[in-house]
Amino acid sequence: MDIKNKATQINLFSLKTVQMRTFHTTWFAFFLAFFGWFGIAPLMAIVREDLMLTKAEIGNTIIASVAITVIVRILIGPLCDRIGSRKAYTWLLILGSLPVMGIGLAQSYETFLLFRLAIGAIGAAFVITQYHTSTMFAPNCVGTANATTAGWGNLGGGVTQMVMPLIFTAVLSFGVDQFLGWRLAMIIPGIALFIAGFAYYFLTQDAPDGNYKELRDRGDLEPAKGKGMESLMLAIKDYRVWALFVIYAACFGVELTINNVAALYYHDQFQLDVKTAGLIAGLFGLMNIFARTVGGAFSDFFAKKMGLRGRVMFLFVVLLGEGIMLMVFSQMAVLVLAVGAMIVFSLFVQMSEGATYGIVPFINRKALGAVAGIVGAGGNAGAVAAGFLFRSESITMQQGLLYLGITVAVASVATALVRFSPAAQDAEKKAFDAALAERQRLKAEAGALS
Repeated sequence: MDIKNKATQINLFSLKTVQMRTFHTTWFAFFLAFFGWFGIAPLMAIVREDLMLTKAEIGNTIIASVAITVIVRILIGPLCDRIGSRKAYTWLLILGSLPVMGIGLAQSYETFLLFRLAIGAIGAAFVITQYHTSTMFAPNCVGTANATTAGWGNLGGGVTQMVMPLIFTAVLSFGVDQFLGWRLAMIIPGIALFIAGFAYYFLTQDAPDGNYKELRDRGDLEPAKGKGMESLMLAIKDYRVWALFVIYAACFGVELTINNVAALYYHDQFQLDVKTAGLIAGLFGLMNIFARTVGGAFSDFFAKKMGLRGRVMFLFVVLLGEGIMLMVFSQMAVLVLAVGAMIVFSLFVQMSEGATYGIVPFINRKALGAVAGIVGAGGNAGAVAAGFLFRSESITMQQGLLYLGITVAVASVATALVRFSPAAQDAEKKAFDAALAERQRLKAEAGALS
C-alpha cells in the first residue's frame, strides 16, 4: 500500500493537519475503548461478592475478556485494508458500547461471563489505532507516532483503575446499595464509547489525501475487491509476523493480565480496600503516558543509527528487562517495594510494546492491516494463556507472576527471528532519509516565512 503525503513530524499541540487531527482522535478513541474494556476490573471485589464467584470463575471471566479479542483483531486488520480506519472504528465503538452498558444486567456467573466475552471485542480498537497512524506518518517518526497513540490509549487501563471506584462511590452517594452501584457505574463508559463512535466518523479520514473510497475512485489506491483476504494470506505466510505475535504476547499480553488482576492482587495480598487497591493498580497503566512513547522514540532513534536491525536489537533488550523485572515484582512482600518494582516493570512492558510496533509497519507494506491485526492478536493470546495461571487453585497469584516473568524472558529470544533482507534494509534506509530530508525542508520553509 503506497500512501502519499505522510507527516514527517509530530506537532502535538497542532490540529491544523489531518495527520494530527487523526493522531489525537485515534488515541482518545482507544483510551475510551480501553476504559470500557477494563472498567469492571477494579470493581471485581464487589462483583465477586454479588455473584458469589469462585477463583476459577473469576479466572474464566478474565480469560473471556481477552479471548474474543484475538479473533476480532485478526479480522479487523484486513477490514481496515478494505474499508479504511474511519468506518471500521466507527462501527467498533458503537457496537462495543452496547455490552459495556449491558453488563449490569448480569445476574449469574454465566451471563457475566458472556458480557465480558462480548466486551472483549472492543480491544480490537488497538489495531485500528496503529493502522491509522501508520498510514498518516512517515518512516522517520512512525515508531513514535504508533507508540504514543497506543500508549495514551492504553492509559485508559490505568485511569479506569482509579476512576471507576470513584464513579462507583459517586453512584452509592445517591443511596443505592453496592450491588446495584457497580451495575449503574458501567453505564458511564458505555455512553462515552457510543458518542466517540460518531465523533470518529466526522473528525477523521482514512489517509492524508482522503478516504479509501475517494482514493480508489481516483485510481490512487488499489481496488478493494479481494483486498482483505489477500493481505491476510500475505501476513499468515510470513514467519516474522508470528515471531512478533509471540513477542507481543509477552508484553501486551502481560499488560492486559496485570490490568485484570492488579487491583485484586493488592486487595488480597496487602489487605487494601477497593479504592486504595485500585489507585495503586492504576499506577501500572499510568506509565503509558510516556513509557510506550519512549519505546517508539528509541526504536526510531536506533533505526536512524543502525537501520531496521537497530529496532530489533532494542526490542530484545527491553523485552528481556521486562521479564527480569516481573520476576522481581513477584517476590516483593512489602507494599512500598512491590509498588516500586511494579512501576519499573511497567516501564519495560510498555517500552517493549512501543518497540514492537516500531517494527510492524516495515514487515509488509502490502499487508499492513493484516500484520498489525495478527501481531495485535498475539497480545490477547498471551493474556488468554496467562489467564490460566490465575484461575488455578493450586497456584498462588504470586507464583503465577513469577512463572509469567520467566516466560517473558524466554520469549525475548524470538527477536532473533525478526530479520530483513539487505534489499529491504536499503529501501527502508532510503525512505527514512527521504522523510528526514522532507522534514528539514519543511522546517526551512517555515523559518523563511517567519
